[in-house]
Amino acid sequence: MSSQATLQPPATTHTTLRHETRQLLLHLGVAEQAFTNGSLPAHTPITGEVLADIPTTPDPDAAIARAHQAFLHWRQIPMPRRGELVRLLGEELRAHLDPLGRLVTIEAGKILSEGRGEVQEMIDICVYATGLSRTIGGLTVSSERPHHRMMEQWHPLGVTGIISAFNFPVAVWSWNAALALVCGNSVVWKPSEKTPLTALATQALFERAAARFADQHPGDLPENLSTLLIGDHKTGHALVDSPLVPLVSATGSTRMGRAVGPRLAARFARPLLELGGNNAGIVCPTANLSLTLRAVAFAAMGTAGQRCTTLRRLLVHTSIYDQLLPKLRRVYENVTVGDPRTPGTLVGPLIDQQAFESMQSALAQARNTGAIITGGERIDIATNPGAPSSPAASSPESGVPDSFAGGVKKVGSEAPQRSENNLEANPPEAFYVRPALVEIPTQTDLVRHETFAPILYVLRYETLDQAIQLHNDVPQGLSSSIFTQDLAEAEIFLSAVGSDCGIANVNIGPSGAEIGGAFGGEKETGGGRESGSDSWKSYMRRSTNTVNYGKTLPLAQGVVFDVD
Repeated sequence: MSSQATLQPPATTHTTLRHETRQLLLHLGVAEQAFTNGSLPAHTPITGEVLADIPTTPDPDAAIARAHQAFLHWRQIPMPRRGELVRLLGEELRAHLDPLGRLVTIEAGKILSEGRGEVQEMIDICVYATGLSRTIGGLTVSSERPHHRMMEQWHPLGVTGIISAFNFPVAVWSWNAALALVCGNSVVWKPSEKTPLTALATQALFERAAARFADQHPGDLPENLSTLLIGDHKTGHALVDSPLVPLVSATGSTRMGRAVGPRLAARFARPLLELGGNNAGIVCPTANLSLTLRAVAFAAMGTAGQRCTTLRRLLVHTSIYDQLLPKLRRVYENVTVGDPRTPGTLVGPLIDQQAFESMQSALAQARNTGAIITGGERIDIATNPGAPSSPAASSPESGVPDSFAGGVKKVGSEAPQRSENNLEANPPEAFYVRPALVEIPTQTDLVRHETFAPILYVLRYETLDQAIQLHNDVPQGLSSSIFTQDLAEAEIFLSAVGSDCGIANVNIGPSGAEIGGAFGGEKETGGGRESGSDSWKSYMRRSTNTVNYGKTLPLAQGVVFDVD
């Protein structure tokens, strides 16, 4: 069934927003009892209102035990057939791309294209994992002993625990689940308390795919192959502490990783940690400034600065600083902030009040250091976000791309004109802010700390060596970028003496990773790798085997041990 018919124009009142969410959930296959009469409220950052009251998982340990039983069966199914289940999951996601993407927008506050893009990323990893199901192999090793063969095999590992964050409420699950399922594992998912509705919808789509698989392959699919745990951090602790879960993939803050990591180490479980990022971009004298401007804008302001790969520091060579910064300031002054359901909006709301307060605290500290700040204020979105704030805002003379022109006002400014797609009033429990551009003289502890909000710190540099030193002088090591037309500068940045991050890019920002590459970082980012490349190895156990097909027993390394 096509999902297009269920999509509605942007809601204009709280009542219709809640109603739209209910309709989306039902269309995606979520039973009404799964999102009513529960103790966990699900909010939307668009208005701050409660959309649903979700029942929590009553006995996480029992759910994990059932997932373990599912693993014992699923590990025996041939890998290409396991890949067929993931292929069917990809089909369900493709058929419901628009409604699930819109639900991501409603619950996480992402603009429409980002919500849809997150679901597309889920589809992509399903395609990738399906291919892996016919290509993952072992290794034959030469033996020093005659009539012996050595080889490596990869076997399913066990229950894979997944703890996801609000900013990518469903894509991170898919990075892990698609690979884990192909590798022969069952999956137990503890989503963020801030985004449980998208998790319910994703689980419902998985169950549709599983039903189709069961019809095609009777007896192959165990119950409880994918399990959802709804609850607070105590529910997450059950997953982290369970001896039945040999691998936990946890995405979140460094603080969360410091709590999860030792608990996993205490029972010798595998951690796959995707934690904080304090990503920087270096703008060199030869950089294409038009390309750089667009790349910086998306990387720093996309998802309202709430990506782990968000650009948070910009190191600009002194010779081009005065060319780039005026254009960048105008972009920040004019970028369209508003209801993420409205076409043309580029920056939606922060996830909640805590995120807003964290941002304002960081900006107050920056002001005390003498920083020059453009933006950062809370704004009234009861305006027309589809039009530029002034005729000059998007003119060629301004140097600001048309797509970054917007029309929003600070809270307390004169009442603006309304648009039919806007909220009826500025919601008091929703937090819309203008992204902040902070020109700061030195890289202080404030700059080294990741603030999960749209703040971009800008510093000058004189030499590439100085820029790389500043770049690496933070505790985190996720993603990085350099903008240059100089081949030597690019190669140095990518070399062992350049970026110390898990991701290093040239002439693109640090955001927007594709699923084909391994995703993850170093230092306080946690060291985990998800998604592409050989990340599948995290979800399997390696077995080294030696077969003696001769009639004697020669020992390795020339050892002699003869007995009568």
